Amino acid sequence: MNVVYEPKGRALEYSELACNLYMGCPHGCTYCFAPACMRKTASQWHSEITPRKNVISLFEKDARKMWKRDHRKILFSFLSDPYQPLEREARLTRQALEIVNRYGLKSQVLTKGVAELVADDFPLMKSAGTELGITLCFTDDKLRQLWEPEAASVADRMSIVREARKMGIYTWISLEPVLDPQQALEVIDTLHPYVDFWKVGKLNHMKEVEATIDWRRFRQDAEALLQELGADYYIKEDLRRA
Repeated sequence: MNVVYEPKGRALEYSELACNLYMGCPHGCTYCFAPACMRKTASQWHSEITPRKNVISLFEKDARKMWKRDHRKILFSFLSDPYQPLEREARLTRQALEIVNRYGLKSQVLTKGVAELVADDFPLMKSAGTELGITLCFTDDKLRQLWEPEAASVADRMSIVREARKMGIYTWISLEPVLDPQQALEVIDTLHPYVDFWKVGKLNHMKEVEATIDWRRFRQDAEALLQELGADYYIKEDLRRA
């Protein structure tokens, strides 16, 4: 493969295949793991944002190889957001989904990016059968601003989930990283009528914050609520072991 790859470790719990269309992300999330993975400072990762060179032509080459042979889902994206502001000009995500649609590939996106850009691609997602994932861990936008200062607002993300579900697009929520257990439970309670699937995981790589949370209690509470609501869900291994 050229740009489609098989994730390793924890990432494999999200998708068997992935493709990163951009390098860098302006959301400024304080918990972001990408800078360490890419051996950059947080400042560099959040300010030096570029489209990957020739990524669309390389992705189409991969799509041709996968056509009718590989039925695993491709996730856009692990390291960067497919609907960050640069998508307005570059339209890499739209072009990639057009290729997905053309070759009949399976795909999913994961974003906390610009709501209007996500909504613009609703018809394409529906045509391609793309599953729309939204990262959302807060109902209080002040907390969102503290941890995810330049990402889409809570209201925008909730609106996107509701509108996508009304259009018949498969929706899923990445409830990770959990930073406030009560907020996470409120997300479930608020959005459950519009969400097809939940993926729940703990905070990692921030030991001082992690130590303030009773993870066993949160897992029990989250599973009890999801089961009560009849929701389809997956608890990530790191939370199961905590």
